[in-house]
Amino acid sequence: MKRQRAKRRPLYRYDVYRGRRRGQVRLIAAAGCGGFGRGRLIAAAVCAVLGLVLVLVRSLGIRFSGFLLLGVAVLLAASWLLDRLAAGNDRWLLVRRGFYGCVAVGLALLVGLEAFVISRGRGGMTPPAADAVIVLGAGVNGTEPSLSLRTRLDAALDYLETCPDIPAVLTGGTGYGEEISEAACMYDYLTERGVEPDRLILEDQASNTAENFARSRPLLEEAGVDPAESRVAVVTNDFHMARSELIAARQGYGDVAGVPAPLPWAHLTVNYYLREAFALVKTFLFD
Repeated sequence: MKRQRAKRRPLYRYDVYRGRRRGQVRLIAAAGCGGFGRGRLIAAAVCAVLGLVLVLVRSLGIRFSGFLLLGVAVLLAASWLLDRLAAGNDRWLLVRRGFYGCVAVGLALLVGLEAFVISRGRGGMTPPAADAVIVLGAGVNGTEPSLSLRTRLDAALDYLETCPDIPAVLTGGTGYGEEISEAACMYDYLTERGVEPDRLILEDQASNTAENFARSRPLLEEAGVDPAESRVAVVTNDFHMARSELIAARQGYGDVAGVPAPLPWAHLTVNYYLREAFALVKTFLFD
């Protein structure tokens, strides 16, 4: 009696994903990931080198972009490794799917946050008149204002000229490498350019944006301005406007009028806009 030979079932796509005929799966994975995989590794190496340069050369002023590039390098290397591990392995296949899902969600959140930050920092319109103005501090190089602080002060000068009778709170403490407080630096800059000293109120203890608003509030009240009922203009850089308005609203400022000051250099603008998206997440969670 002849033994019937079992019919060999053809290879379906399901078999590939379930790990059947692993030799063929590995061959398919190697053929599919070869050139693309090498391209990802090269891109990861380029991002890592550029990231290290931007982080180590502090004078460029875009260290955050360096850290971001290092993160991109890690993600590219991780995707290459997961693609190799997932070839013919169900567990690693699930890990890879979860990894790419998380990356997609993260990118979508980043795009949404950037759109919000950019929309709140748009200039071009004349800021409305206010009852008082707060000028948020930024870095000081010794005793001179940094580029970011100088743009804020120039915007404050223009606004104070259009509203000649309102008080201005200059808020900012003394950071690392600063010989004077940010508030004192702003006071010197504005008075040298014709602003009356009796209009300026100094707050020289704040170390972050939340403290800027918290410490400025009692000073405004002493000047006869109730932040909850009055309109308060806030001068800061355009990339910083969204987070500033959010923090001000959380601290009881009823009506905030933004006075955005753009940076003159594109690479700095891109760097700080990217950084603000992550800083905004921190503000949502902790400030």
